[in-house]
Amino acid sequence: MEKSIVKYQRKELELKALLEITQAINENKPAAVLLDIFKFTCLVHLNIRSILLYMVNQDHFEKRISHGVKNKVPDIISDRKVHYDKDSGQLHIEVEAPYSFSELENYLPVFHKEKMLAILFLKKKEEKEDLDLDFTQALTNIMVVALENKRFAKRQLEQERLRKEVEIASNVQRMLFPAVLPDSQKMRAKVTYIPHSTVGGDYYDLIQPSEEEVFFCIADVSGKGMPAALLMSNFQAALRTLLRSTRDLKMIVEQLNYTIYDNTKGERFITFFLGHYHFKNRTLQYVNAGHNPAVLCWEGEQRSENLGAGTTVIGAFEVLPFLETGQRSHLTNFTVHLYTDGLTERFNKAEEAYGDDRFMQFVRKKLCIDPHRFHELFFKELEQFAESSEQTDDVTLLSIRFQ
Repeated sequence: MEKSIVKYQRKELELKALLEITQAINENKPAAVLLDIFKFTCLVHLNIRSILLYMVNQDHFEKRISHGVKNKVPDIISDRKVHYDKDSGQLHIEVEAPYSFSELENYLPVFHKEKMLAILFLKKKEEKEDLDLDFTQALTNIMVVALENKRFAKRQLEQERLRKEVEIASNVQRMLFPAVLPDSQKMRAKVTYIPHSTVGGDYYDLIQPSEEEVFFCIADVSGKGMPAALLMSNFQAALRTLLRSTRDLKMIVEQLNYTIYDNTKGERFITFFLGHYHFKNRTLQYVNAGHNPAVLCWEGEQRSENLGAGTTVIGAFEVLPFLETGQRSHLTNFTVHLYTDGLTERFNKAEEAYGDDRFMQFVRKKLCIDPHRFHELFFKELEQFAESSEQTDDVTLLSIRFQ
């Protein structure tokens, strides 16, 4: 009779343990709370004195619960050092001194679909009383699977958050680019923009404050994703605000540098080329801020040159160490090509870059042709060179022909 009462009391305690764990899971308690409830439930309701729980985390097992363990045990165990034979039920863990699991009497591996999720080590409280290992393993399995599901759900939420961030950044970026480029006898422009991923780090713009002048630019922000898109959005807003109040390229670049440095404290930078052409005066002014030099093609003289005068990158220094404004006069029929380094750094299968020299050779062969035709022929050549190899960076080419 007394034996039956003891058995009944033990089952009652096990039932309490099961209810406490399942209630905590149903209430969606945090992982740390679930682990504490499991630990105290085992210690109070089950015949357990010492408990040690390891849970899998990518390529290793991480210690999550340790109570009543006197020996020194590792915080992390590589999964390569854990060996379990299902047929014999033997578990072997490779540990070096001073680590030891010898004081713990029982171990219970927890599996889910052939994958070991956890290992529970136990020591009984009362030697004379039994420890229901099957129930303890079932209880552990319920708790461990619940924690795995929480981790999976968290990972899913994180992936969804990142997806939405990328979508927002992509929309922000699309709004930065001009909706329509000029296509008239006086000025004809063509852009080809091929982002490496959903959100790129390149930016181009063409702004006409009046009929007699036009600003054009290209930029490449360090980094990718939402931070890069937001920084470029801030950069574009500052640029357009400045262009409404001044035509001084030196002042514009200095103010842009101050704005970007103030926002990022020098942790991010932007390479930038800004040009300004006045139709009536036939003068071109420009500043190259650490960017690939724009290529100026003289139709009458049948020659080309790189426009490199300017300064260093925008945002790296609180004050630009030097600044030079370039100028070309008496320009009538000419073309300007602006591009980012993703174009010249396109690699083929032999890991050879397309390079600036090949681009300049192509420009010399196609001086001052229609921008649309230029892009058609050039990107055909670039793809043939790349041999379908993977693109590693954003590619942008902006060509403007003035007549």
